[in-house]
Amino acid sequence: MTEPQLGDFGLTKIRGLAGAFVNFGQWFVGDFAPVQHALVYVGDGWVVQAMPSGAELIRLEDASPVVKWSTGLIPMWEEDREVICREAEALVGTPYSFLDYVSIALERLGIRPRWVLERVAMSGHLICSQLVCEAYRRAGVELFPGKFPGDQTPGDLWNLLKNLESADV
Repeated sequence: MTEPQLGDFGLTKIRGLAGAFVNFGQWFVGDFAPVQHALVYVGDGWVVQAMPSGAELIRLEDASPVVKWSTGLIPMWEEDREVICREAEALVGTPYSFLDYVSIALERLGIRPRWVLERVAMSGHLICSQLVCEAYRRAGVELFPGKFPGDQTPGDLWNLLKNLESADV
């Protein structure tokens, strides 16, 4: 397992009903992956992750085991990494919304009404993959250029890393 650098994101598995729910959702929208959760490494053994109780700063050892880190795959300056960490920490306490999963599904099905998109954009709520994308976006690092930042799942992040790995080969 690669040691994470500041600002790297990690992808994990979630056990139980929550993991099964996310697995089904990712399969339903066409981005099934062996991971169901994402978090940002902010240094000194700490990560920020979105949870149903709100985004939290926890010890990495208390998080689900990371299956894959973004380490070495996303080119960034050291300053970008520091900003990602600062922005991830600023998102601690951000509420979570299961409606965002519905919005992603509707977008993938091509039937999302504008009011749903606007609700997600204005809500200030973030699921785990949105938290990762938002921290990166605030640092000027676009993981999915040209796409609405609220439309990414952990599966999208997994596929991004897989594509970056295969491009390096």
